[in-house]
Amino acid sequence: MTNKILTTHVGSLPRTQALLEANKRRTAGTIAEDEFNQIIAESVDQVVKKQKEIGIDQVNDGEYGHVTSGAVDYGAWWNYSFYRLGGLEMTDEDRWAKSEAIRSTPGNIKLTSFPDRRDRQKFRAAYEDPDSGVLGRRNKVANPVFADRVTYIGQDQVNRDVKLLTEALEKYDIKQGFMAAISPGAAARLEDRYYHDEDALLNDVADALHEEYKAITDAGLIVQLDAPDLAEAWDQINPEPSLKDFQAWLQKRVEAANRALEGIDPSLVRLHICWGSWHGPHTTDIPFEDIVDQCLQIKAGSFSFEASSPRHGHEWRVWEKADRLKAGQKIVPGFVSHSTNAVEHPQLIADRIERFAKLVGPENVIASTDCGLGGRLHEQIAWAKLEALVEGAAIASKHLFG
Repeated sequence: MTNKILTTHVGSLPRTQALLEANKRRTAGTIAEDEFNQIIAESVDQVVKKQKEIGIDQVNDGEYGHVTSGAVDYGAWWNYSFYRLGGLEMTDEDRWAKSEAIRSTPGNIKLTSFPDRRDRQKFRAAYEDPDSGVLGRRNKVANPVFADRVTYIGQDQVNRDVKLLTEALEKYDIKQGFMAAISPGAAARLEDRYYHDEDALLNDVADALHEEYKAITDAGLIVQLDAPDLAEAWDQINPEPSLKDFQAWLQKRVEAANRALEGIDPSLVRLHICWGSWHGPHTTDIPFEDIVDQCLQIKAGSFSFEASSPRHGHEWRVWEKADRLKAGQKIVPGFVSHSTNAVEHPQLIADRIERFAKLVGPENVIASTDCGLGGRLHEQIAWAKLEALVEGAAIASKHLFG
């Protein structure tokens, strides 16, 4: 039992310039693997030390071990999985830029291309204006397809990441670390040219990712499942489906996540429910109330979600249902947003924390960010938000615990 509100964040932190350049050189094939790994090691040490200095309780490696799309720190959160799953075949297609419309029919849900999302349809001019700030900067990234049976081939990479984080935790005397990993449903969003069977694909992706999750949790780290398939995917179905059809589609992703978590202690699992971190209007986001009970079926000990963004800040009300959160489960609301450059005042953060604490109990609240901060905000602003988060948690702790 803690006598304070613990603090954490969603995962992605601003990458150092050295790391961005190393990723660029790795993409170009102009850096040796030993040199690349040494830069990752030095960067992880720095980012863990910085989190310690700020006062974050549950820290991570900044996702520095996840290979990015080059020298631009954006659009890369899931790219790392391309290097850890066997059965993929690289193409020269960038799905973020591809404008093909893929239409769903009632009961037969398909994800359309990114430019065909419903929010982009409504705000096409804003999305296509490079000065609007909606999508930020990114390199063109080729996406693979499923061309053979999915296996896990990322053992060396995940073992490196685990080793670097656990060594840094010990060096800086930090009790708890976490590591982000893609959810099965999110990884399965790539084009399928092999299975032609959604259930078989999800099962094999789940079995493959189980190895990554187990490597992380066997080391005593929390594995955070990044799961945009649970929320963001709603906007990627065009036309809008019925809620019943979407929930049926969603249930398969819930079951795949539980398959991947089989035998793993739920207390070492955090689920991040994601509506997408780009700075768009998000007017077509699915309400949290429509998916929260299915998300809570996933065998996780804690649940991360947006709680301060202009589109989801009102949804604290979903926790007014007294029996929604089960014994042993905690919530990890975002009390600072990735979608604004304004640094939240610590008192505002404390007020937000106390609102949730009154609903589920202060012992069941961990203060976090809405989504990853790396690549979406200038590094000075990102770190200032985490400093404000720690200050706000301290104010709330004094009120809640005395």
